[in-house]
Amino acid sequence: MDTDTLQQIEHVLGHEFTDTTLLTKAFTHSSSVDHRLESNERLEFLGDAVLSIVICQALYEKFEGYGEGELTKMKSMLVSRGTCAHIARRLGLPKFLIVGKGMVSHKSFPTSLAAGLLEAVIAAVYLDSGFEAARDFILQNFAVLLNQIDTEEAHGNYKSLLQQHAQEQFSTAPIYVLLDEKGPDHNKCFESEVVIDQRHFPSAWGANKKEAEQKAAYNALVELGIVQRSPVHDLS
Repeated sequence: MDTDTLQQIEHVLGHEFTDTTLLTKAFTHSSSVDHRLESNERLEFLGDAVLSIVICQALYEKFEGYGEGELTKMKSMLVSRGTCAHIARRLGLPKFLIVGKGMVSHKSFPTSLAAGLLEAVIAAVYLDSGFEAARDFILQNFAVLLNQIDTEEAHGNYKSLLQQHAQEQFSTAPIYVLLDEKGPDHNKCFESEVVIDQRHFPSAWGANKKEAEQKAAYNALVELGIVQRSPVHDLS
């Protein structure tokens, strides 16, 4: 990776590296090297752990009145592949990733690739300048989502919120319709939609019927303007 490209990446990240070989390795996909150990996969492993501890500490300190279950739910959404990929794309990182011939263009990089790249970058910052530098980088880029997730958690159960709104505005209860189910018995996923007063809202998939209905309720609340759509939900 040439000096100009490295400087561009440093500018995007807001971090000047002492050891630029770490930065180059963070942006080296396994498809572009002869041996996987030369790629960013080990950095992904470390970055995932650093991200988790930073987010866990931030949630622990920010939400003193929340129990383990609520904190775990929020942490899972924030460190999900979808959320990490969203941040990587927002920063424009995929365009710098070094990939082998035959790989898709950066515009259509799969979520897992973009997410892994962000984790590798976090590890590179951590190894280059320590935990505080990595923590600052994470909190800066996750700040909006940390604030959003507080508002969303306050809403509690989306089905309950939708039930209340539907009864107040339409004098009727929402109906949940199971549209489809896929996969073997031990690993099924389900698609549900909400119907209110004959109006059909966007469907959603979930790992179980309850999750699918919660996500469908969320979609309906967004359509009705009750809650604001968030990338934490859309991309996780």
